[in-house]
Amino acid sequence: IIGCGTIGIFTLQWAKILGARSITALDVDDSRLELASKMGADKTINTRLSRYEDKVIEITNGRGFGFVFDATGNVDAISCAFDIVANKAVVCCIGTPSSDVRLSVSEWEKLNRKEFILTGSWMGYSFPFPGKEWSLTAQFFANGQLKFDPAFIYKIYPMNKVREAFNEFKNSSNVHGKIMLVNE
Repeated sequence: IIGCGTIGIFTLQWAKILGARSITALDVDDSRLELASKMGADKTINTRLSRYEDKVIEITNGRGFGFVFDATGNVDAISCAFDIVANKAVVCCIGTPSSDVRLSVSEWEKLNRKEFILTGSWMGYSFPFPGKEWSLTAQFFANGQLKFDPAFIYKIYPMNKVREAFNEFKNSSNVHGKIMLVNE
C-alpha cells in the first residue's frame, strides 16, 4: 500500500479482511507509517530513505509485490508502484492525481517488461443503494475488523466555517488527514 492516509489505511484493512497474508505500507511520513503499523501493516518503508528499494527486495525475496495499491495519486508514488511491483502482478491506482500523469520511457518499459496489470478503483457502483459494498463496510465496522482511528481526522470545523475549512486545501500538502464538518 503506497500512501498511509485515510484511504491507504482503509485499503490496508480491506486487504487484511480479504485475505492478504502480509502487507507492507509505504509512505514519506513516519507518523503515517506508525499509524499503518497500528492498523495492521506487517512492515513499513519510508520512501524518503535512500535505497528504500533494497528493503522491498529483502521483503519480497527480489520478486517485487504481487499487488501494489497507490492511494496517493502522486506521480512519484505511481512511478514507485511501477518499480516495486512483481512481474505479471497488479498495480491498482486508487488516489486521484492533481496533475497530468505521464509515463516516462523507463516506466513504459517496466509496464511492458514486467507485464503487470494496471487498473483503477473507484467507489462502489452497487445498485440499489446501499448495495453490497456499503453493507459489508457496515458489517466489518460492527464486528471490529474495520477500524477507525482519530488520526484520520486532521481538523474539525463547524459548518458555519466551511469556507475556512476549504481554504485549508489552498496548501493541501499541509493537510494530513480528513477535514470534518460538524453541525453545531
